[in-house]
Formats: sequence, structure tokens, C-alpha cells
Amino acid sequence: MTPIISQLRAELEQNSDEEARESSNRFFKEPIKCYGMKTPVARKIAKTYYKQISGKSKQEIFSLCEELLSSDYMEEAFIAFEWSYNLRKQYEPEDFAMFERWVGDYVNNWAKCDTLCNHTIGTFIDMYPQYIDSLKKWTASENRWYRRAAAVTLILAARRGEFLDDIFEIADMLLTDEDDLVQKGYGWMLKEASKQHQQEVFDYVVANRKVMPRTALRYAIEKMPKEMRVKAMEK
Repeated sequence: MTPIISQLRAELEQNSDEEARESSNRFFKEPIKCYGMKTPVARKIAKTYYKQISGKSKQEIFSLCEELLSSDYMEEAFIAFEWSYNLRKQYEPEDFAMFERWVGDYVNNWAKCDTLCNHTIGTFIDMYPQYIDSLKKWTASENRWYRRAAAVTLILAARRGEFLDDIFEIADMLLTDEDDLVQKGYGWMLKEASKQHQQEVFDYVVANRKVMPRTALRYAIEKMPKEMRVKAMEK
């Protein structure tokens, strides 16, 4: 084990809390591995140790991220994704293959999926939008986390009003997905897009409401005025 990772893990152990561990488990259907601590504590540890490694090369830091991810602990994944996001100014097209592999190898719950995709992969897509085509390919994956990732990677861009045509295309590809976490993911994407494109998203929902799962529909219209929500929910 790399010495700094050993030190970091020792500090995570020292800050673990049984009550926080039990609380964390209530948010997930699947079992999770976690030390148990509040997010600000993990964020502080992430920042403290990043200062010690910030002089290393991008590839060295990515290797350290991978070492953290291999443990499967929630907090170590959170720190790994914080560190990878810290490197965003150095992202290059060839980094996508690694980020894509991380989804397949290390993402096994919605929190890991959203943390990695909202920030690290989302920022990569902002920089290299041609890779949206790869997100569209993820929608056909048997792995639920790739399918959710296809949508939640665009959350922050959707909030800014960007990539609307791609957002609707990804929503089309996921429209009748039977997995509730995928439904929530693309519904969330549409909800964020509605903040800048309310009428367009409303029209999309109304046009698809006969086949769109109610979970996705409710997420998509959550921020719309009451009269629009009532209209969208009509059968």
C-alpha cells in the first residue's frame, strides 16, 4: 500500500462513527461499505491529503485514486472523485477511457455514480463534448450504473441550459427503462433542463407520458408550476 494511502485510511478509521455508519446505510437498498462520517469530515481529509500529493503528476494522482477506489469504501471513493475533479484543468481526451472504466469497475450505488458523473465526467464532457456520443452508448448497457451515468453526467450542463437536444435523445433511449434508479436519473436530468427550458421539457413529457414511467415523470416536472404538473400527470 502507498504510504500516503495508509496514513489517509488510518485517519478515516479514527474519524469513523457507528451512528453515522448506520445512518448512511439507510439511504441505500444495496449494502455499502463505509467508515461512517459526515461529508464535511471526509471533505476536510480529502483536502488535507491532496495538499500532500498536489505536486505529483496527473497519472500518479490517478493511480492513487484507483488505489482508494479498489477498497470499495464510500468515503475513499468520495475522496478519489474529489482528487480526480481537482485535476480537471489537466483533463485530456485519452482520460475518458479511464473514467469510463471507473464506472464499470467501482460504481455500485447511486451516490458513487452521481459524485463521479456530476463533477469529474460532467466536466470532461464540457471540455470535450464530442464524447456525449459515448454517453449515448452507455444507455444500452446491461449495467444499470452506466445507464444512470448517461443521464446524470449531464446534470450540471442541463441546469445551465446546455445540450438540450442530446438530453432529449438520452431521455428517449432510457424512456422505458424498468430500473427505478435509471428512471430517477433521467427524470432528474430533465428536471434540471426544465430550469432553462421549461416549455420544451413540458412538451417532451406530455408527448411521452403514456409510456414514461411515473417515477421519471414526477422527477421531470417537480420544479414546474402546479398547473403544468397537473396537466403533465393527466392520463
